[in-house]
Amino acid sequence: MSHIIEKESKSKKTKNLKDKLDPLLIITMFALFFGVLGSKMGVANLFKSMMETAYGLLMETAFYIMAIAVLTGAVGKIAVEFGIVNLLNKIFSPLMKPLYNLPGVAFLGVITTYLSDNPAIIVLANDKTYLSYFEEEKIPCLCNLGTSFGMGLILTTFMMSQGYLKEALIGNLGAVIGSIVSVRLMYHKVCKEKGISKDDIKLKSKKQKISYTPEKTEGTFFIRLMTAILEGGKVGVEMGVAIIPGLLIICTIIMMLTFGPADPNVGYQGLAFEGVAVLPKLGEILSPIVKPLFGFSNPEAIAFPITSLGAVGAALSLVPKFLDLGLIGGNEIAVFTAMGMCWSGYLSTHVSMMDALRQRELISHAISSHTIGGIVAGISAHFITMLLL
Repeated sequence: MSHIIEKESKSKKTKNLKDKLDPLLIITMFALFFGVLGSKMGVANLFKSMMETAYGLLMETAFYIMAIAVLTGAVGKIAVEFGIVNLLNKIFSPLMKPLYNLPGVAFLGVITTYLSDNPAIIVLANDKTYLSYFEEEKIPCLCNLGTSFGMGLILTTFMMSQGYLKEALIGNLGAVIGSIVSVRLMYHKVCKEKGISKDDIKLKSKKQKISYTPEKTEGTFFIRLMTAILEGGKVGVEMGVAIIPGLLIICTIIMMLTFGPADPNVGYQGLAFEGVAVLPKLGEILSPIVKPLFGFSNPEAIAFPITSLGAVGAALSLVPKFLDLGLIGGNEIAVFTAMGMCWSGYLSTHVSMMDALRQRELISHAISSHTIGGIVAGISAHFITMLLL
């Protein structure tokens, strides 16, 4: 009894210490960010640049991505409503076992997340009929599989709209390779964590069912078509709105850490996209590693994969600016597409997704496996680009 009381007392002390340290940590972070940038840019220029950058991202990128999300949302809903998704599922399901060691219906998770975003896999995972196709140790792998293709259609369409069709498709291939690595690593770690041996897996192996049909709405062809278009477009608007906070907050910070003054001869003027250029210096330090692996021609390009860790929608807003400045080309677009799709903001979604799958104890394994998968995706895209283009 005394042991339990002592344990509870230690837990309370730890919590109280954490409660005291959290405000100090936040104050320190704010002081460092605003202190360093303010001392170099000037306080007035710092805040003016911050607001101008956020406004520019909202008007030039956020609404553009939202427009793409509305159109792709409508296409995605039509594909689901009229059985295109189910058809693709039946065609590609036989590949899931040899590639991912998952049942055929797992491909439905690939399609739904590609057409929408990472959390779409949770909708399927809450369907008991769908989960019945999976062995227990394979269910956690759905998190890594779904995240590998989140916002894939929006990301690919965006890159194509910048004039890089082939590179975007190569990026998709790189993301597939990265997803295989991520899911396979996750499966290995889950088996190790749960103490499942190869002999156990052989005993549990059975013929995998590959037919699963989601419910469809009632009505005539025309009504179903219009309903799918409008509902899909609505989902696109919701997704576009959901992207805006992360895009403006994260990407404003990233932009201000990526670029210097607009005119070095004049100095800081409080213009949009002015900052202190810390990330290029980091890119130069990492260049001996990053350049052979990803083929980035300029150190600023490292900002995209870093931003993709938290929000791929925010990372997309970097692309037009990089293209305007001539900092990136076809190789970078392919690598960005692969890493952006494979990572697709997994640091901000993996915790909640694993929690929804009731696999909270495996969060660290999911994140570490997916980190490796995203790096492999970028490397694969780079070398495929070198071979084909």
